[in-house]
Amino acid sequence: MVEYAIKTPPQHGSWQDYLDVWLAADEAEVYESAWNFDHFYPLTEPLDGTCLEGWTMLAALAQATSRIRIGSMVNGMHYRHPAVTANMAVTVDHISGGRFNLGLGAGWMEPESDAYGIELGTLKQRCDRFDEGVEVIASLLSQEHTDFDGHYYQLSNARCEPKPVQESIPLVIGAKGKKRMLRTVARFADHWDMTFPVDTGAWKELSDVVDAYCLEIGREPAEIRRSIHLALAQDSDLTRLASQAEEFGRAGVDLVVFSMRDPYRASSVTDLAEVLAG
Repeated sequence: MVEYAIKTPPQHGSWQDYLDVWLAADEAEVYESAWNFDHFYPLTEPLDGTCLEGWTMLAALAQATSRIRIGSMVNGMHYRHPAVTANMAVTVDHISGGRFNLGLGAGWMEPESDAYGIELGTLKQRCDRFDEGVEVIASLLSQEHTDFDGHYYQLSNARCEPKPVQESIPLVIGAKGKKRMLRTVARFADHWDMTFPVDTGAWKELSDVVDAYCLEIGREPAEIRRSIHLALAQDSDLTRLASQAEEFGRAGVDLVVFSMRDPYRASSVTDLAEVLAG
């Protein structure tokens, strides 16, 4: 049975708006989780608009909510050293009482990376760095000490304490690249997100690639949870959105994330919840 989530990209809105939406989602049991994103510039027009920082928002929202799982779809690996990301993840997990999911991606937003002087790199460099970073994070979150000697990252007897509240923090990888990124999904992900598929066929094509990579390494494909995004705007046809979500659920999607567009209103979340609950 497909589950549901909401996402508030922290762009073109106010802190109070986001807080109201998350509190409404926390109260509506139809939503399993809530998400934001990890960018410093808006991704939709106007591109010179406002954008709040995602991790500090998550820390506050972790304390404001009590039921829903929380996370970012997804964190750009190149923005922070993976050891820093691991420590941040554990901290938010403790603040939330073990409700945190760690979203990870290779990074892609050139304008903000260029503006801040943060090296993004070529597609190959991003994939190479991502593979190393995920391995580092997975080790730090589970092992007492981590040694790693890669091209991008080097760790010597590194610690990340305390460990998470939950047995392990689910690693959520956002990816579409068939040759490299979906292979990394098969190796490390507890949860794979495709963002906005054109249709169920486009999603199934990539899902089959993930399955093939899993079988190649001897992993059971069903171990990886799968999600997609659908856009939720003020003028969205909620009945149609619910129908689309059910269609993806029948295709094999486990979680549909309704990614909101401004203005962010708690009423949008509660109205959709009523339709989803049937």
